Amino acid sequence: MNDTVGTLVSSANVNGTAVYGRDGSHIGTIGHLMIDKLSGNVAYAVMGFGGFLGLGEEHLPVPWHALRYDRTLGGYVTDLTEEQVTGAPARSEGWDRDRNWETRTYEYYGIAPYWI
Repeated sequence: MNDTVGTLVSSANVNGTAVYGRDGSHIGTIGHLMIDKLSGNVAYAVMGFGGFLGLGEEHLPVPWHALRYDRTLGGYVTDLTEEQVTGAPARSEGWDRDRNWETRTYEYYGIAPYWI
Protein backbone atom coordinates (compact mmCIF):
# COMPACT_ATOMS: atom_id res chain seq x y z
CA MET A 1 0.00 0.00 0.00
CA ASN A 2 1.28 3.48 -0.84
CA ASP A 3 1.36 5.36 2.47
CA THR A 4 1.73 8.72 0.71
CA VAL A 5 -1.90 8.45 -0.41
CA GLY A 6 -3.61 7.70 2.93
CA THR A 7 -4.64 10.38 5.37
CA LEU A 8 -4.92 8.29 8.53
CA VAL A 9 -2.01 8.04 10.94
CA SER A 10 -1.57 6.02 14.11
CA SER A 11 -1.15 8.09 17.26
CA ALA A 12 1.99 6.03 17.89
CA ASN A 13 3.47 7.61 14.77
CA VAL A 14 2.49 11.16 15.79
CA ASN A 15 4.35 11.01 19.10
CA GLY A 16 7.86 12.31 18.58
CA THR A 17 7.02 14.11 15.32
CA ALA A 18 8.75 17.46 14.83
CA VAL A 19 6.80 20.72 14.72
CA TYR A 20 8.07 23.58 12.60
CA GLY A 21 7.27 27.26 12.42
CA ARG A 22 6.05 28.78 9.18
CA ASP A 23 9.68 29.73 8.41
CA GLY A 24 10.75 26.08 8.64
CA SER A 25 12.51 26.41 12.00
CA HIS A 26 12.09 23.51 14.41
CA ILE A 27 10.09 24.73 17.42
CA GLY A 28 9.14 21.55 19.25
CA THR A 29 8.15 17.89 19.19
CA ILE A 30 4.80 16.24 19.81
CA GLY A 31 4.91 14.25 23.03
CA HIS A 32 1.37 12.90 22.94
CA LEU A 33 -2.19 13.71 21.94
CA MET A 34 -5.22 14.53 24.09
CA ILE A 35 -8.40 13.04 22.59
CA ASP A 36 -11.95 13.90 23.65
CA LYS A 37 -13.48 10.62 24.84
CA LEU A 38 -17.01 11.51 23.82
CA SER A 39 -16.52 12.99 20.35
CA GLY A 40 -13.28 11.26 19.39
CA ASN A 41 -11.83 14.61 18.29
CA VAL A 42 -8.18 15.30 18.89
CA ALA A 43 -8.19 18.31 21.23
CA TYR A 44 -4.49 18.98 21.81
CA ALA A 45 -1.02 17.99 20.82
CA VAL A 46 1.09 18.19 23.96
CA MET A 47 4.41 19.49 22.67
CA GLY A 48 7.87 19.53 24.15
CA PHE A 49 9.70 22.87 23.89
CA GLY A 50 13.19 23.92 24.82
CA GLY A 51 15.56 21.90 26.93
CA PHE A 52 18.49 19.83 25.81
CA LEU A 53 18.26 16.06 25.25
CA GLY A 54 14.95 16.06 27.10
CA LEU A 55 16.30 17.86 30.18
CA GLY A 56 14.51 21.05 31.09
CA GLU A 57 11.97 20.51 28.34
CA GLU A 58 8.56 22.06 28.95
CA HIS A 59 5.43 20.22 27.76
CA LEU A 60 2.53 22.43 26.73
CA PRO A 61 -0.81 21.67 25.06
CA VAL A 62 -1.45 23.27 21.67
CA PRO A 63 -4.86 23.05 19.98
CA TRP A 64 -4.68 20.32 17.36
CA HIS A 65 -6.20 22.56 14.69
CA ALA A 66 -3.21 24.92 15.03
CA LEU A 67 -1.11 22.24 13.30
CA ARG A 68 -1.09 20.97 9.73
CA TYR A 69 0.97 18.12 8.34
CA ASP A 70 3.63 18.94 5.74
CA ARG A 71 4.73 15.90 3.72
CA THR A 72 7.88 17.65 2.53
CA LEU A 73 9.09 18.29 6.07
CA GLY A 74 7.72 15.02 7.43
CA GLY A 75 6.34 16.96 10.38
CA TYR A 76 3.70 19.43 11.46
CA VAL A 77 3.76 23.14 10.68
CA THR A 78 2.15 25.88 12.74
CA ASP A 79 1.79 29.63 12.49
CA LEU A 80 2.26 29.79 16.27
CA THR A 81 5.58 30.82 17.73
CA GLU A 82 7.23 29.29 20.76
CA GLU A 83 6.68 32.62 22.53
CA GLN A 84 2.92 32.43 21.86
CA VAL A 85 2.76 28.88 23.20
CA THR A 86 4.75 29.66 26.33
CA GLY A 87 2.58 32.77 26.87
CA ALA A 88 -0.70 30.82 26.73
CA PRO A 89 -3.03 30.78 29.76
CA ALA A 90 -1.35 29.10 32.71
CA ARG A 91 -2.39 25.54 33.45
CA SER A 92 -3.29 24.28 36.87
CA GLU A 93 -3.59 20.75 38.17
CA GLY A 94 -6.49 19.16 36.30
CA TRP A 95 -6.23 21.48 33.28
CA ASP A 96 -7.48 18.63 31.10
CA ARG A 97 -10.79 18.68 32.98
CA ASP A 98 -11.19 22.48 33.24
CA ARG A 99 -13.53 23.82 30.55
CA ASN A 100 -12.87 27.42 31.68
CA TRP A 101 -9.14 26.97 31.04
CA GLU A 102 -9.87 25.33 27.69
CA THR A 103 -12.17 28.20 26.68
CA ARG A 104 -9.53 30.81 27.60
CA THR A 105 -6.87 28.82 25.74
CA TYR A 106 -8.84 28.46 22.51
CA GLU A 107 -9.78 32.16 22.68
CA TYR A 108 -6.11 33.04 23.21
CA TYR A 109 -5.12 31.15 20.06
CA GLY A 110 -8.14 32.40 18.08
CA ILE A 111 -9.14 28.85 17.14
CA ALA A 112 -12.64 27.36 17.29
CA PRO A 113 -12.86 24.91 20.21
CA TYR A 114 -12.89 21.20 19.41
CA TRP A 115 -16.16 20.72 21.33
CA ILE A 116 -18.17 23.04 19.06
